Parts: sequence; C-alpha cells; structure tokens
Amino acid sequence: MLKGYTVPLSPLGQANLAPKPPWHYSSDVVAAEFWVNRDAAQAVLPPKVTIDGAGEARAVIMFLDWQFTASNEEMLDPARYQYRECFLLLDAHWGDLAIDYCPFIYVDNDAAFQRGHIQGFPKKLGSIFQTRSFAAPSPAAAPVAAGSKFGASLSAHGERLADLRITLREAIPDPTTVFGRPTVMRRYFPRLDGKAYDEPAVDQLTLSLTDNLHLVDLWAGQAEVRLPEARGEELHWLRPIRTGRGFRFGMSYTVTDLRILEDYAR
Repeated sequence: MLKGYTVPLSPLGQANLAPKPPWHYSSDVVAAEFWVNRDAAQAVLPPKVTIDGAGEARAVIMFLDWQFTASNEEMLDPARYQYRECFLLLDAHWGDLAIDYCPFIYVDNDAAFQRGHIQGFPKKLGSIFQTRSFAAPSPAAAPVAAGSKFGASLSAHGERLADLRITLREAIPDPTTVFGRPTVMRRYFPRLDGKAYDEPAVDQLTLSLTDNLHLVDLWAGQAEVRLPEARGEELHWLRPIRTGRGFRFGMSYTVTDLRILEDYAR
C-alpha cells in the first residue's frame, strides 16, 4: 500500500512533498504598507470580494524567513524545511468580514510550494532574501531597535520583482492594531480531462485558519517599496502610489484546518 499525505505516494510514505498536519511555522518578518490604484486592486480580486473604502487600496508586502516542522522534528532537517517567502495582501471585504486577500506569493522551497497550493495560496517559485537580526553586537547585526535598517528583495527567473527598505523608529505595543485580519485566498485547480479547460476541478475562496497565532516584537518605521515591471509577471500591476510604514516582527502559528467561504465551481 502506497503512503503519504501528498504526492509522490511511496511504500514508506517518506517521499511526499509535505507531511500531514499539524504544520507549525515560525518566522521573522520584514514588511511595509502602501496604497495602490483602486481599480487595479479590484481587478485581481475574485467574485464577491471587494476592496475596502472608496479611495486608494491599502496593500501590505511581507518578506518572511521561515522555519517549519510537522510532528517529526522536521526542523532538524533545515535543508528541507527552512525557506523564504514574499507575498502581497490587499485590504478587502467578503460580505461583512474584513479580510486580507492574497493575489500574489513567491516561495523558494518545494514543500512550502505544495503546502501553499493545498491551502489556496497561489505560490510561484522565486528567490527571496531579507536582512537578518543577530544577538552578537556588530555593524552587521541589525538589532531590532530604533534606527536599525532592514532590506529585502524578490527575484524570479533572473528579474527583480520587489525591493523593500525600512528604518525602525518605534515599538508597537499591540500588534493586532496593525495586523488583525484573516487571510483569504483562491484555491484553484484546472481540469485537463475532456479538454474542459474553463471548468476547474476546484475553484474555492478559502480562509486561512491559524491556531496559536503569535505576533511579537513589532516595530514600525519608515519604508520604501519598489515593484518594477518584469516580463511574465504582474506584481507591478499593484505598484505603490504612496508608501506608509515599514514593520519588523516575529510570527508563529499552527495550521490544522481550512475554511471554505465560497465554492465557485458549483
């Protein structure tokens, strides 16, 4: 009997890309908020999801340096289970529920790629880097403190897609005043059988469920965000009109479940 949570199924069940949940995540995050053209933001949203307010749309870009484990101390295999990620979120609504919708996301690890698609995150492969903070004092340490500077970048297929620079100014006592909305995605798997290309096998609006969510050591400051145009990509569609605050914080949570908000395939 073949075993595994995801493909490839195998006799021992060790070859699959992602082990079954629970999935535990910890990360350092460098992020910034900015505002984009309202029509451009609405154009990337699925049915029944609308941009907040009446003016420019608020967006957040996040760079994350992740460590992952399931139930078998996978974190002791960092070559497989450490990875980096970059994604965009848009302030939106589904009915009366305030959400963050994720239209674009990039990752540098195949296991994370698979876990993301299971949840509905539209992950693509990319090359992601961010400034790390270290305890030993040094000009290279980038401590989490007033005046510290952090940078981050995203590239794919040899082209730069995003650049971020932040300078920390002050600690934010309550992180939920900045990041308090659930994340919503579109889980979409097309069909090939019967040439039914426009009739997806799965087309769902999904809400990410995060157990034991912790946001710690949130600092805010100045930010610069750049999303240059690149062939074969559309991240620049949401280029900044103006930029707000930059952020640096720690985050952890566990994933065991998913909520389906809409089933478009029906």
